Amino acid sequence: MTLRFKPCCLVVFLIFPGVLAAQTDDLLTRIWTGVQQAQKKFTTGCGTVTETRTSRLMVKPMVLHGRFCAEGNARFMIEYFAPNALRIRFSENYLNVTIGDNTDVMEVGGNVRHAQSFFSRENSIDNLKKDFTISVREESRDYEMRLVPRTDAFRRRLNYMVVKLSKRDFLPQSLEVDGKSGVNSVFAIDVTSVNAKIPAETFEVIKPR
Repeated sequence: MTLRFKPCCLVVFLIFPGVLAAQTDDLLTRIWTGVQQAQKKFTTGCGTVTETRTSRLMVKPMVLHGRFCAEGNARFMIEYFAPNALRIRFSENYLNVTIGDNTDVMEVGGNVRHAQSFFSRENSIDNLKKDFTISVREESRDYEMRLVPRTDAFRRRLNYMVVKLSKRDFLPQSLEVDGKSGVNSVFAIDVTSVNAKIPAETFEVIKPR
């Protein structure tokens, strides 16, 4: 997905870049304030996810269907059930990826804490701006954020990300990830329940020995 400019908007951008930048910063601040409030309001969430994966090497797009649950920033589960079974579970510092009878066990605490610094701390916007160039847009029903890597750590793996959030409750609507590998994935997200008690075994992980 790319940002779409009307000719008049492009003129404004070229003539008054400072004004447009200020408006963009104001919108980003408004979005981030809403995200922070949503994190406090919604402690858990579950729903369905549909990933559409494309690549120059694929004859046709691959469409994967699954479900997910999350509890704060510390625990997460996503499970694909079509066309192939795949389960990913994260709890605290540990990540499990299960395909068939095989489970990969990883300790990813450092990476997760770095990602959390983008969303769950007072200076989270500043942290995000250090690693990404951010452009935002307000549409009729959602906000769109496009993030392009600034630092080599992300630029080596990622071309860009596009996040869409509902204007009503700031819950995610979709996520697009365009990778350096040539694979583009668009995740359509439907949050079907919030603040429900989730069984502990949903996030149960195997830890490294």
